[in-house]
Amino acid sequence: EVLLKHGTIEQQKTYLPHLLNGETRSAFLMTEPDVASSDATNIETKLTKIYVEKGNSKEVKYILNGKKWWSTGAMDPRCKVVLVLARMDYSTSDASNTTKSSQHGAHTVVVLPMSKVKLVRPLTVFGYDDAPHGHAEVALEGIELDKSNLILGEGKGFEIAQSRLGPGRIHHCMRAVGLAARCYELMIERSLCRETFGKLLWEHGGCQEAIADSRIDIEAARLLTLSCAAAIDDHGAVKARDKIAMIKVAVPNLALKVIDRAIQVRLV
Repeated sequence: EVLLKHGTIEQQKTYLPHLLNGETRSAFLMTEPDVASSDATNIETKLTKIYVEKGNSKEVKYILNGKKWWSTGAMDPRCKVVLVLARMDYSTSDASNTTKSSQHGAHTVVVLPMSKVKLVRPLTVFGYDDAPHGHAEVALEGIELDKSNLILGEGKGFEIAQSRLGPGRIHHCMRAVGLAARCYELMIERSLCRETFGKLLWEHGGCQEAIADSRIDIEAARLLTLSCAAAIDDHGAVKARDKIAMIKVAVPNLALKVIDRAIQVRLV
């Protein structure tokens, strides 16, 4: 979405066809191990702007240095492109005349091949590494970039991040609905084969209630997400922010209810 909405024609031609065809995957590198990255103004990864002599003129280059972790998808062997949020660094002497930006205008998003990123280690959640996708700690060590790697330009990082929040929540909710639907299927399967007190589970009133409530919750979550997606398509993320806020709260809660009921039925 970032490339589609903010990328140049060249960036879109380079990366989007492979991503849309499912041949490659991408990762967004924002969270860092040494700072509270929930406040993006804390980001320490630096994108240093330098000027390189080229004949009678100077060419702009950028050097990317930093550490990121919980980079979801970076462990996937299909991950071939990453987007990185970095703080602009104008401290070099030959770039000292560059105007410094405000706190929320000091960040830039760059796109680069995964081959330039060093994988440090996979990370686990409750002991699971979520292979083959996985969450990684990565190192960005002296990666040389140029203007073609910048998304939208210098200091546009917050603008880009905000523009992807709404659509990003749609993706999370879609996955939550899908997970709830799969748990519902497992609950049905269990109720059709497990017997207690001389009857199959589905024949008990309590199980019927759990199945019915779960179906209602899944449909409600699906329709809320669909309504939000339609509002974003028709009016944009800003005008759909009320619906985005609704699904952010409602869909995970509905999904958790379905998952909990499925667990109870499976454990009988």
